[in-house]
Amino acid sequence: MSEQMSQGNPQGAGPGNVFVAQRRFMVMGVGLCVMVAVWIGLNILISGAVAPYFPHGAPSWVLMLLSSGPLYLVAMPLASTVFARVPRLETRRFALGAREFLALLVACFPIMMVGNMIGTGLSSLISGGQSTNRVTELVLHSSPWVNALFVVVLAPILEEWVFRKQLIDRTRRYGERVSILLSAFAFALFHMNLYQFFYAFGLGLVFAYAYMRSGRLRYPIAMHMVINACGSVLAPAVLSLAGDSAGALVGGSMSDAELARMAATDPAFLLIGLYSLAMMALSIAGFVAIVRHARDLEFYTAPEELPVWTGARVALLNPGMVVYVLLTVVLSVWAG
Repeated sequence: MSEQMSQGNPQGAGPGNVFVAQRRFMVMGVGLCVMVAVWIGLNILISGAVAPYFPHGAPSWVLMLLSSGPLYLVAMPLASTVFARVPRLETRRFALGAREFLALLVACFPIMMVGNMIGTGLSSLISGGQSTNRVTELVLHSSPWVNALFVVVLAPILEEWVFRKQLIDRTRRYGERVSILLSAFAFALFHMNLYQFFYAFGLGLVFAYAYMRSGRLRYPIAMHMVINACGSVLAPAVLSLAGDSAGALVGGSMSDAELARMAATDPAFLLIGLYSLAMMALSIAGFVAIVRHARDLEFYTAPEELPVWTGARVALLNPGMVVYVLLTVVLSVWAG
């Protein structure tokens, strides 16, 4: 199963094929730009319009609605009309058994842990320790039901539809590795948050591979839901047991003495410790799964396969994608 199999008659990397590929990747980049620009623009306009009605700050469900509504109802559909200019090529469909699915799912945990450490460390270094993770703050102060609806259900379904189905179906003809790379990179930039960039990129690689091999969106959606549920519902529920100390635990500002006192006097700290141990165990299991199954990854020759480096250059260094990168980086800095 690990050897490559041909799909059709590859046309090679001739000048004409490279030119068409670059034009199509540029269209995908333009679609991503449209999505982000319309989303943020509408969010600013609508937020400004409703601000007078919430002089003391809008509740979490309103903030989530103001962010997600323009994205899901307007920006993503508009982007899909741009994507439609690039013809689709359905992925090859293979059965993804329970063992393979679980191996990919558990691999997400060390990726998430390491990516989070890198993102948090770089954010702290760049800001001199003054930065805060606005996404974490929003999630911690939101209702579990709001998080469950917007973060665990809607976000995985619609984000996977855009970043896996739309991007992969329309670019995989030029190489599966290149298509997976583009999907993960665009997904990471979409978060517009250095804290999330690295683990979102790593998770995007796993989600994209699951979709590429199975051809079924339900697998990456399910993985995405599990990961988001751990971060936006389960983790806040456990941290809520710490009461007023939750913020210090998340921010890492609690001293060793305070941690020792809390462990000795607060039974809830035991549950927090058990949750941390469970996450660590899953991360170790995921690392083992990555090491054991890395050689089993399968990539098949696409109909218009480009050499990997040529494909990466064409996919990422076209005008549409360059503007998308600049747009998301500028918005990341602007949002703080």
